[in-house]
Amino acid sequence: MNKRERVLSAVKGEKIDRVPAGFWLHFEKEKQHGQEAVKAHIDFFKETQTDILKIMNENLLPDYSPIKTAEDWKRVRPINVKDKLVQDQLDIIKRVTDELKGEAVILTTIHGLVASTFHSRGGDKDYDENASILSTHLRENPEVFARALEIIAEGLALYARASLEAGAEGIYYAALGGEMTLFTDEEHRHYIKPNELMILDTIKDAPAFNVLHICRDHVNLNRFRDYNPTVVNWAVHNNNPGFREKMDLFPGAAVLGGLDDHAGVLVEGSETDIENAVFSLLDKMGTEKMILGADCTLPTSIEYRRIRTAVEATGKYAKV
Repeated sequence: MNKRERVLSAVKGEKIDRVPAGFWLHFEKEKQHGQEAVKAHIDFFKETQTDILKIMNENLLPDYSPIKTAEDWKRVRPINVKDKLVQDQLDIIKRVTDELKGEAVILTTIHGLVASTFHSRGGDKDYDENASILSTHLRENPEVFARALEIIAEGLALYARASLEAGAEGIYYAALGGEMTLFTDEEHRHYIKPNELMILDTIKDAPAFNVLHICRDHVNLNRFRDYNPTVVNWAVHNNNPGFREKMDLFPGAAVLGGLDDHAGVLVEGSETDIENAVFSLLDKMGTEKMILGADCTLPTSIEYRRIRTAVEATGKYAKV
């Protein structure tokens, strides 16, 4: 099978020659935009031999800082596809897909509602330390904050749709907000979930499939029960339930992941350790509707040969 056939068949639960793999990372700053980003993605794909190519997204929503009070969320303005940040990302998608379309399923990243809202208040740094500003402002002025969420969600829906039209075959939707330390279940159900379901509805006809990535640790996976992903991924090594424990929340979905992203054998072990970890994971998870991957993005500095070793291990497993 070629890479496309393998991935699409795995997602459907059909017979495959080996379990496919999908890994990704943030490239160095000088390789995050323009032609350098295009080259970095293609080099990564060819050197690691991963079966899925996910285009990273460093073109974040505008920074409306300083946002220090709940009232400051009135500064948020709608984005549209003509904005430079969107056009820059679409250009990367077009160039990558022009070169590699047909070789692999090509997904692209959309940072979800909570992440994009956090970016809007002052960039993407120090989320763990400062994310509480979102829940604090929601409770201080629900009307203003809720309207900001709606504006951001509408822009993300346009962004995601335009990404598909530019050539991506699916969206990797990175959902924050499941952390039990940030929003309550009721806050998520009332303010976050309806907006995210609207975004996902906009891209439900993706040519290949969409991936729901549930980010961070200590998440309440029940909050995502009705998101109906085709493929789902979350960090099983970060104080979250394992896939077997919670896949009933996502009936029919394929699983992506299984390996730790910033520690453990993929980052620190020998090639034999990596192979054995993949074998052990597939013994546990099986090979049906399974895509080998990591909890989240891998370290920028990881040696590509490590990733390729994990990819190739699935082929060795299939021959055992």
